[in-house]
Amino acid sequence: MNGAARSRVRLGLIFLLFIISAIAFLDRTNISVAGVEMRKEYAIDQVQLGWVFSAFLIGYALFQVPAGWLAARYGPRIVLTGALLWWGVFTAATALIHPEGSAALLLLALTRFALGIGESVVYPCGNQFLSRWIPAQERGKANGWIFAGVGAGSGITPPLITAIILWGGWRASFYVCAVLGLAAAAIWFWLARDRPQEHPSVNAAELAHIEAGLPPAKRASSGPIPWGAIFSSRNVWGLFVSYFAFGYVIWIFFSWFFIYLAEARHLDVKSSAVFSMLPFLCMTFGCLLGGVINDRVSARHGLYWGRSGLGILSFVLTGLFLAGGSMVDNAPLAVLILAGGAGAIYLSQSSFWSVTADIAGPHSGVVSGFMNMGCQIGGALTSTLTPMIAAQFGWTAAFIAGSAVVLAGVLAWAVVDPNRLLEQPAGEGALGPIGGATA
Repeated sequence: MNGAARSRVRLGLIFLLFIISAIAFLDRTNISVAGVEMRKEYAIDQVQLGWVFSAFLIGYALFQVPAGWLAARYGPRIVLTGALLWWGVFTAATALIHPEGSAALLLLALTRFALGIGESVVYPCGNQFLSRWIPAQERGKANGWIFAGVGAGSGITPPLITAIILWGGWRASFYVCAVLGLAAAAIWFWLARDRPQEHPSVNAAELAHIEAGLPPAKRASSGPIPWGAIFSSRNVWGLFVSYFAFGYVIWIFFSWFFIYLAEARHLDVKSSAVFSMLPFLCMTFGCLLGGVINDRVSARHGLYWGRSGLGILSFVLTGLFLAGGSMVDNAPLAVLILAGGAGAIYLSQSSFWSVTADIAGPHSGVVSGFMNMGCQIGGALTSTLTPMIAAQFGWTAAFIAGSAVVLAGVLAWAVVDPNRLLEQPAGEGALGPIGGATA
């Protein structure tokens, strides 16, 4: 290599996935802001709007495993490009449904269901990319950046969508989001490659660095998908259940927080847009901080404490913040505490996706898709259940329910061991020097 400086292509592509992640969440949470105007125009109530929210998540959940299979079979470059084109089209289609049609509510739900199918691809593709491109010792930070896009996209949604609505109406906000998705498709297809060996800008030094850090599960022959090993794995089910709890909580913020501030805390539209940014800014910070903690603790104390230990701490803090914030009378203080819960739960985000890459290697797209299905089932449940609880028992009870669910998820995290590979390669032990001791 003659002392040549190592290229950094992998870092640029991770940043591009951060941007795509932000666009994905802008496209899926814009309806929570536009929903205030949509409810009036379509003459629907909160529960019916919740059905529309849930339709997206059902489509998203059902296609997680197929999305992971597609990413493994055809590669993250072409599959993610197609998904971006798909969801750009259906984002625009949301704005084309006439409110006076007899089946307007059904068409809204079906369009959001189709949007969910398209967006189901983004994180299984990202994880398949990460398993091929990112050494194990860098995966916490890499996932931290990818999922910081969740907070960034959701954080800019309230002020951006509010500004567009005030300028051109709620339909204009969907058209703008669609254009962003289509532009991202072109850029991803142009810059990305499925493997570092295929990228013309990856030099020998970077390639050697990547290959040296890939764990044994990645070096194993991919072969057929080991469905029996997946569905009998304690790790896989622990991740599924804990990510269900994660999804239940985060979709309270994605679906209902803007409306909660407007209707329960009696803030005007502009104030709601400003205050509702705070949880998503905390999510972004929590993602980035969690990624750094993940890698550092894993290097010093082993993967269990860096991945699972961080997940347990994250969930405990989240439950406390949600319970405390929901009981505060002062609106700004309540937003601050609840935002702390949003940031706390995102400390665990890099752990979820790092573990699936750690244990599944070439099958990480399928395993992470199955795990993410749990998250979306939780989200679909909370999108419908939260307004029902709020209507019957009040918004404090709705947040307390979220606190109870996430604390139950602590038990699921406790059984997840990143050192226990889905398929142990012959003659290999645990994950090299970064693996450390198991719990």
